[in-house]
Amino acid sequence: MPRMTVNDRPLEFDMDPQTPLLWALRDAANLTGTKYGCGNGDCGACMVIVDGAALRSCLITIAEAEGRFITTIEGLSRDRSHPVQQAMVAEQAIQCGYCTPGIVMAAAALIERSPNPSEDEIKEAVPNLCRCGVYPRLVRAIQRAGRVARRQERINAAPPPGISAADAAREVPALRPVDRGSEPKGGT
Repeated sequence: MPRMTVNDRPLEFDMDPQTPLLWALRDAANLTGTKYGCGNGDCGACMVIVDGAALRSCLITIAEAEGRFITTIEGLSRDRSHPVQQAMVAEQAIQCGYCTPGIVMAAAALIERSPNPSEDEIKEAVPNLCRCGVYPRLVRAIQRAGRVARRQERINAAPPPGISAADAAREVPALRPVDRGSEPKGGT
């Protein structure tokens, strides 16, 4: 049974050793932030960090991941405070969000090894496909994340997880929590 450390927790998977890491993470560990996109390594939606390198989890078996340290989007930052997460929000580089976890993981690995990446370095290190076409904003976001990582800039863009509907309504006046007691009963 393959053993590895996922998000700083030792895990042992009672699965076929040839199971792709993607499915072990999603189905057995319930870490569903790692997305299935194409299944053959082209899109990058399933990107995770393995021993410091961004790798496509659909192409790695759990046998190949044995003894390694894996970080998924859930383990990157529980409060969305990672510089890449903050910069992605601040630069509005998120559209539908499906590809976002993979992009964030690829960018986080890049910023860790090169906190001042050039546009060419970003394009090489973050090969992820985005159907919404956020690429120009993505480059700006990753460069901004580098400035944050180098402590040249500070961002407070993303709200903490678990915000209540009432708090969200105070933050965004266009939102109003629904009072379930005042909803009409029955059909129209």
